[in-house]
Amino acid sequence: MDTATVWLKKAGVATSAAFTAATRPRPPKEPSMTTTPAAPRTATSTDNLTGARPSTGRIPTVGSHGAPRRVRLAISRVDPWSVMKLSFLLSVAVGVMIVVAAAVIWFTLNGLQVFTKADDLVTQITGTESGIDILQYVEFQRIISGATLIAVIDVFLLTALATIGAFLYNIVAALVGGVHVTMTDE
Repeated sequence: MDTATVWLKKAGVATSAAFTAATRPRPPKEPSMTTTPAAPRTATSTDNLTGARPSTGRIPTVGSHGAPRRVRLAISRVDPWSVMKLSFLLSVAVGVMIVVAAAVIWFTLNGLQVFTKADDLVTQITGTESGIDILQYVEFQRIISGATLIAVIDVFLLTALATIGAFLYNIVAALVGGVHVTMTDE
């Protein structure tokens, strides 16, 4: 139990020292990387507990003037497999929305008795002997079945088109270099 307490204290000191070292403002000019290296140190158990900078590499500093940094990136390749997975999930969501929207619209129109009024209008125009029954064409099961069929076709088409689009983007980006994006950290 005593060694665990000692270890936790050392870990706390190391964490706070590392946090202090990371958040401490740096002087404006740091020594260049071409200076002669310091004498080699031997590894001890207290290394990196003091927040000292590693002997290799330079820690990037944040400018003191407060302006947001800008990074210019180029999207030179899109992974077709990830595009296919994402487009499949999004098109399934769109398909679900199509079916739900069809049901909501049908219930709304049925509640307003639009279908029965349209059937009465057709009966008045064509007469009772015509045999045209609008209500059999706008049954709830037919509307939901049609919306489901449209949703399934939507899933296949959107997934295929997005994947083909990713392949085409990769071909075009290889020729022209891709889309250039400038990002800031405001």
